[in-house]
Amino acid sequence: MSNDNTWDDENVRGAQLYQQGKYAEAEQAFRAALAAAEQLGPEDARVAVVLNNLASLCHNERKVEEAQALYERALAIRRRTLGLHHPMVAQSLNNLSSLYRELGRLDEAQQFSEQAVGVAESIFGPDHYRIANCLNNLAAVYMAKARYDDAEQIFQRTLSIRTRFFGDNDPTVATTLSGLAELAVAQAQYAQAEPLFRRALRIREEQLGEQHPGVATLLEKFSVLLRKTEREAQAVALEARARTIRIQAMQVVTGE
Repeated sequence: MSNDNTWDDENVRGAQLYQQGKYAEAEQAFRAALAAAEQLGPEDARVAVVLNNLASLCHNERKVEEAQALYERALAIRRRTLGLHHPMVAQSLNNLSSLYRELGRLDEAQQFSEQAVGVAESIFGPDHYRIANCLNNLAAVYMAKARYDDAEQIFQRTLSIRTRFFGDNDPTVATTLSGLAELAVAQAQYAQAEPLFRRALRIREEQLGEQHPGVATLLEKFSVLLRKTEREAQAVALEARARTIRIQAMQVVTGE
C-alpha cells in the first residue's frame, strides 16, 4: 500500500477510535498516519492534518508539551501551504488558543482566538456552524479573563448556532452548556450551574456513551460545583468514576 493511501487509512481509523474514546489505539493510528504522511514531504498539507489530530488527542490525554509542539508545527505548515485566510488555519489558531488558555497564557490565547474567529467569520459568515468552535473557545478565554458579560454573550450565540444546526441533544451543544455552567460557577451562581451541568452530562452519556472520556471531563467539572456546595461525598464519587473512565481510555485493546 502506498504512503498516499496509508496516511489516509490510518488517519481515518485514528479519528474513529478517538471519537469512540479509545485514546491509546487512536494514538497508535495517528502516529502511523503521521509517519506515512511525512514520506509525502515534511511540508505537505496532509502532514498538518495528522499533526492537528494527534495534537488534539495529546491535548485530551494531557500531554501538554507535545500537544503544543504538534499544534504549532501544524499551524506553521498550514500558513505556508494554505495562506493566512483558510479554514484550516482558523482551526489551528483556535486549537492553540485553547491550549494556551489552559496554560494560563491568556493574552496569547485571546489573540489567537480572536484571529480564529475573524478568519472563520470572513469565510463562512457570522451564523454558520463552522464558526462555532472558534466562538466557544473565545467565550472560554473571556471567562478565564473574568470578562463574564462578553463570555455569556458569546456562549449564548454559540448555543443558538449549534442547536439550530444540530438539534438540542448534540455533543457540541453539551460543550457549550458546560461552558455556561462553568461561567455560572465562576460567578458563584451555583443554582444556575447545576441544571446546565446535568443537561450537558445527559447529552454526552446518551450520545457518546457512559464510558467516553468526554463524560469524564464533565464529571470532573461537575465535581467542582459539588464541592463548592458542600457535597463532598458526591464530588468524590464523580471523580472516582472519571478516573476509571480515563484509565480505560488509555488501555490498549489487544487480540487473543
